[in-house]
Amino acid sequence: MTVSVRSSWVLVNGIRTHYSEAGDAGPAVLLLHGAGVGASGYAGFRFMIPALAPHFRVYALDQLSFGQTDARPHAWPVNGHQSLVDHVAAFVDALCLDKVMLVGNSQGAYISAKYAVDHPEKVSKLFLIGSGTIAQAMGLAMPEAAATVFAYDASEKGIRTVLNMLVLDKSTITDDLVKMRLATAALPGAAQAHEAFNEARLRVAKDPNLRQRFDLRGRLPSMTIPTRFIWGKEDSLVPMALGQQLEKLLPNIPFTYIDRAGHQTQTDQPELVNRMVIEHFKG
Repeated sequence: MTVSVRSSWVLVNGIRTHYSEAGDAGPAVLLLHGAGVGASGYAGFRFMIPALAPHFRVYALDQLSFGQTDARPHAWPVNGHQSLVDHVAAFVDALCLDKVMLVGNSQGAYISAKYAVDHPEKVSKLFLIGSGTIAQAMGLAMPEAAATVFAYDASEKGIRTVLNMLVLDKSTITDDLVKMRLATAALPGAAQAHEAFNEARLRVAKDPNLRQRFDLRGRLPSMTIPTRFIWGKEDSLVPMALGQQLEKLLPNIPFTYIDRAGHQTQTDQPELVNRMVIEHFKG
């Protein structure tokens, strides 16, 4: 069965917000992509959206400073990660979604978890995929290689460099994918929005008071929302060893390590990960 993936827009607190959607029935599932130049909801979850659509209403959001979402100054994520969390909250409200289940990869996993602890009444389940940002919010050191995704080289070479860090299966790095990410990275304001986010991220890291808002140590280990965490065994961006350290800090969340998969585990092992998501969300 061919699944139609629709390109849609909604006004979220004055920000023209783009998302990809599929499916017309069932619970709402929100997919939150990771960072990296040219990232978007569709680019990060292009194999998951059609697989989930027969079971759920699926929304793959282009987060602030990414994809086709408005990148004019009023939409810049000047509060770093919290700006992205607040945008997700406003997006859920704009679509009148009473409850959501979230899938987050990398930085998107952090946004999913932070949204869940900030708005537990809105979240029924979580599925998290390889996240150095969550590890950092739990007091662990971010690997140096992770800095690759925060650089903004909107050239074909720069995008291919990022993609080669994200996936193990290089056959998924198609010319069409590179062109799509190039196009979104070149949109007016995208580079400036990315810079505003990086400035805020570094400011939060240096200010202990701002850091408290980013931190998850006092909240995520006690969260009771049903959650699964998976990690690619061959993740070169945030290695499995970091996931194993994080697992010890989150005894309330079961971890699974996936063979033959890198940082975008959902791209390297789509059939397996899609099945795991469906099984977890269907309970």
